[in-house]
Amino acid sequence: MTATCVLMLGLGGTVMTVKSSLETISHSRHLGVASQVMQSEIERLRLRSWDQLQAIQDSGDQTVAVPTLTDSVNLTCTRQIRDLRDGLKEIVVEARWGGSRERPHTARLVTRYARNGLNDYFYTTH
Repeated sequence: MTATCVLMLGLGGTVMTVKSSLETISHSRHLGVASQVMQSEIERLRLRSWDQLQAIQDSGDQTVAVPTLTDSVNLTCTRQIRDLRDGLKEIVVEARWGGSRERPHTARLVTRYARNGLNDYFYTTH
């Protein structure tokens, strides 16, 4: 009977470890997808000129297109563009996800965009 109890505790611990490992793998996969979506949006915005970026900021549209995923991760992504000072903007892209059995998670990327910086130079040079 003692051996059976020890065996059951060992099997129970193994099952819990496997479950925790699968949850960690799932979280890592979702974080990877969210990171790719956020980085893609940051790069898309960095290719814009100052005037185009200002127009996006003025529009008030904060939604970011997210590709359809195969599992029920419910990934949503938003962006916020704000002026830090004259000639400098801060871009924040935030992703939120969580499936039906997964607790909510959030990840955020932040970058700065300067007027007449490298991006503006390449965009406006002939």
